[in-house]
Amino acid sequence: MVSLLIGSSLALILALAGTPLFIRFLVKKSYGQFVRDDGPTSHHTKRGTPTMGGAVIVASVVAAYFITHLVSFAINPGSFGPSASGLLVLFLMVGMGLVGFIDDYTKISRQRSLGLNAKAKIILQTLVGVAFAILALNFPNGEGRTPASTKISFIRDTGLDLAFAGTLIGAILFILWANLIITGTTNGVNLADGLDGLAAGASILVFGAYFLIAFWQSNQSCGAPTSGSVCYEVRDPMDLALLAGAMVGALIGFLWWNTSPAKIFMGDTGSLAIGGAIAAFAILSRTELLLVILAGLFVIITLSVIIQVGYFKLSGGKRVFKMAPLQHHFELKGWAEVTVVVRFWIVAGLCVALALGIFYAEWVVGN
Repeated sequence: MVSLLIGSSLALILALAGTPLFIRFLVKKSYGQFVRDDGPTSHHTKRGTPTMGGAVIVASVVAAYFITHLVSFAINPGSFGPSASGLLVLFLMVGMGLVGFIDDYTKISRQRSLGLNAKAKIILQTLVGVAFAILALNFPNGEGRTPASTKISFIRDTGLDLAFAGTLIGAILFILWANLIITGTTNGVNLADGLDGLAAGASILVFGAYFLIAFWQSNQSCGAPTSGSVCYEVRDPMDLALLAGAMVGALIGFLWWNTSPAKIFMGDTGSLAIGGAIAAFAILSRTELLLVILAGLFVIITLSVIIQVGYFKLSGGKRVFKMAPLQHHFELKGWAEVTVVVRFWIVAGLCVALALGIFYAEWVVGN
C-alpha cells in the first residue's frame, strides 16, 4: 500500500514541477501547436501553444515506477521489483508515445497541422502493438500465469478462447484482437484531445478505475488468503495498481497546466501514450470488453466520427453533426469550451461508475 502512495505522489510531483520547465523549453525552441483551418474559429487563438506535453506524462510515470521499486527494494530487499505486466504497460505506453512524438515533431518541423501520413502511422502503431501482444503471452510466473491470455475477457477470462483451433492460431487471433483494442483506445483518446483538459480529465477517471480494479484483484487474487469463492487470474495486479496510480498522479499534475486556457497541449505524444496504457490495462487486467463501458466517453467520441464520415459518404455530402468529433459539434452549437469539457467529464465519470458497479456486482453475485 505504501508503494502505491509513493508512486502516485512521485508522478504527481514530477509532472506538476516538470511541465512548466518543459513549457519553457518548448517556447525557446518555438515548438508550438498548429491548428486545423477547418476547426472552430475560437481555436485559432491556440495556435503556437506548446505541444508534445505528453512527454512529461510518460517520463513522470516511468520515473515514478522505477524510483518506487528502488525505494521498495531499499526498505525490503526481498521485494520482487518490476513485474512483467508492469514493464509491458510501460512498453506499450512508451512505444505509442514515440509514434505520437514522431507525428508531433513532423507537424512542427513541416509547419503544418498534419503529421505522419495515415499509412506510416498505422505501420508504426502495428509494429508496437504486435510486439506487445507477442510478449504478453509469454513470461509465466511460478503459478503458470502469463500477463495476457488468449481468452476473450469481460470482468475476467470468459469461455471464448481464441486458441480453439490450436496454439499458433490462438496466438495469431490474440495479436489481431489486442491490436484492435490498442487501435481503438489510441484513436479514441486522440480524437478526444481537442479541447483544453478534456482528454486528460477523462483519462484520470479511467485510470482511477483501473487503480481500484487492480487493487481489488490483488486482494482477491486466486490463491490469496483473503480471496473468496470468486477470484482473479491476473498475473501482477499490485504492480498494475501502482502504474494506474502513477498515471493518475502524472495526469493530475499535467492537467494543472493543461486546463483552460491551456499553457501546453499533450499532443499525439500524450494521447497515443495514454491510449496505449489504457489498452494495456484492459488486456492485462482481463477486462477487455468492460473497457467499452469504462472508457465510454472515448467510445462515444469515436462513434461520432464514424457516423459523421459514414453518413457524409452515403448521403452525398450531408452531415449528422455540425462537426466531428462530438465535442466540436457542441462548441458550434454555442456551448463554451469549459462547459463542454466539464459536461463530458461528467459523462466519463458516469461511464466509469457504471463499469465499476458491474465489476463489483459480478463479484458479489459470484460469492
